[in-house]
Amino acid sequence: MQQQNHSSRPRILIIYTGGTIGMIEDPQTHTLSPFDFNHLIDNVPKIKMLDYDIEHIQFDPPIDSSNISPAHWQQIASEIGRHYNRFDGFVVLHGTDTMAYTASALSFMLEHLRKPVIITGSQLPIGEVRTDGEENLITALQIAAAIDPVNGEPMVQEVAILFENYLWRGNRSTKMSADNFNAFKSNNYPSLAKIGLSIQFNSDSLWRVHDRLPLKVHTGLNTDVIIVYVHPGMTELSLRQQLETPGVKGIVLKTYGAGNAPACGWFHKAIEDTVKRGVVVLNVTQCVNGGVQQKRYATGHQLADAGVISGHDITTEAALTKMMFLFGIGLTPKQVSNSLHQIGRASCRERV
Repeated sequence: MQQQNHSSRPRILIIYTGGTIGMIEDPQTHTLSPFDFNHLIDNVPKIKMLDYDIEHIQFDPPIDSSNISPAHWQQIASEIGRHYNRFDGFVVLHGTDTMAYTASALSFMLEHLRKPVIITGSQLPIGEVRTDGEENLITALQIAAAIDPVNGEPMVQEVAILFENYLWRGNRSTKMSADNFNAFKSNNYPSLAKIGLSIQFNSDSLWRVHDRLPLKVHTGLNTDVIIVYVHPGMTELSLRQQLETPGVKGIVLKTYGAGNAPACGWFHKAIEDTVKRGVVVLNVTQCVNGGVQQKRYATGHQLADAGVISGHDITTEAALTKMMFLFGIGLTPKQVSNSLHQIGRASCRERV
């Protein structure tokens, strides 16, 4: 791995949103709450050993990622767009609970991105003895400053999640563990890099932009998208109450296995009625590995016949945020459907 070889040092912007990495313990209640960025940096003196020009922006106040909203995604994307030409890379410090949602959303909102946006955090606060936050932050900064030795361009040209030993594509990742340091994984796409004694990039997995168009930041997101989980014991009433949510435009339907759902008549009719109303329904498996194959079983085939779109191996986080993005840029339900139909047709190296 090489660092930026410019006449000046690599310029990295840290966007601190909050999260466990910057939390401190209340001495009375022993609960964790977000603290300011200066506290975080004071606990990572090794940052000063990096020969980088580092600036930071802090959410005021810092937030627990459970409180993240599309408005925060818009804020992060806007800050990246505003400072894009001044910096070589960006590091977003974020809580782990909704990190994969933020990574997915930013991957769609930052069109023609050609610089690294590395999202990281920690499972333990930065001030604790065994914290994973220090290593994650240092490594994220190094990846944000890394260049391709072949062409001198940024090694990473996409939104990615760095956690413990791996760098993952942002919109292919999900949180897999509430308490392990290796908390994230991309179950259906290889890692972008493996971190050990050195940072080993997987060049075959890295996204490469072939155009030279300027960054375009999309801040319009439509939140009229919901997730509906299929489960044993689901009734027609409970299903229709969700499908008929006032104003809903898109539904991520979380199904069993390879995209299967109950074969009973009322279920099929409820889904069919929803599609006929112009609501876009995307089939996403509840499994963490593999994907939807709607025509593999009869129960899945019925969903296809009702007009449900296969999400193939898309993550729930990417499915939700992609639909918010597509409706947010003003596409009609038909146009959104056409776009989602392309998910399974892209090459394995392309993003969802």
